[in-house]
Formats: sequence, structure tokens, C-alpha cells
Amino acid sequence: MPFTLPPRTPSGPRRRSLLASTAGAFVLVGCSAPEPSTDTTVQSPSAADIARSRAARDSESLAARYAAVITAHPPLAARLKPLRAEVVRHAQALGGSRAAGSRPSGSPSASASAHPSPSPTVPAQEKDALADLATAERTLADQRTKTLLTVPGELARLLASVAAAGAAHAFLLTEGAK
Repeated sequence: MPFTLPPRTPSGPRRRSLLASTAGAFVLVGCSAPEPSTDTTVQSPSAADIARSRAARDSESLAARYAAVITAHPPLAARLKPLRAEVVRHAQALGGSRAAGSRPSGSPSASASAHPSPSPTVPAQEKDALADLATAERTLADQRTKTLLTVPGELARLLASVAAAGAAHAFLLTEGAK
């Protein structure tokens, strides 16, 4: 007599139903609402928020320096206005005030402590004024590069881009000096 296997009957839930119920459980867990926060205290700004606002203030101060040099040395205006416009866009991208680009005066901003250079005055010689701006750009680019290690991804990418632009500005400012 030949050997035959008995018909196989599942002894428990089927694989499909088990997978479907597991997937459904994950969906329900993922869709659950977060618990409402009962904390009514104001949270202090994060390190990223502080770094972003500092970078915005620094860009606004740098834009004011560009404006001061343009005012003191009108022949440099054609060369400096595009660079200043970029610095203003950097300040805005970092969350700075939208009025940063509308400062027509050459006076430095109120936050002189965030100013990359201790001297708010514009040098009398055009060559020295350009060198001063290049130094400010380079210093700020270096500072932002160091900050990259302490901020989260998206802000780090933005700071890296702005730092690279600042280094390029420094090169363009010193290009004609040689």
C-alpha cells in the first residue's frame, strides 16, 4: 500500500491574516495623535536658533559695512552693489529682518558686537576699504564654517553655502589688488 500524506489543515491563523493584522496594528500606532502638551512654560531658543539669528545679524552688519564703503567711495559702487545684494539675501535666508536691504545710510547697524571687524569706520583709500571688506568676509566665512559642526543638517547646509559665498566675495574683493 502506498504511503499518503494526510490533508494539511492549518492549526491557527493563516499567514496572510497574521500579516494583515500586524500591518493594521502599525497603521493604528502611526496614526495615533500625540499626547497634548501640558507644559505652558516658554521654551528657550535652541542652539540652532541662536546660531541662525547670530548669522543673520552678522550678515546684516556686513551689508551695512558694504553700504558704508559704497557711500564713502562711490566709484566702487558698481563693483560692490552686487556683492552687497548677495549679503542682504543671505541675511534674509537666515531669517534676518527684511529691512536689511533697505538701509541706505552707511552707518553700521546697532549690533556692533556681532560686527566681524572692530573698526566701523571706512578707510580713506579705496584699496584699504576693499581689503577691510575682504577681511570681514573671510572672518565671517571662517566663523560660519566652525559653526557647521554645532547645528543640525539644514541649517548647516545653509551656513556652508553662505560661508562659501563669503569666501568667494573675499576673493573677488582682493582680485584687483594684485
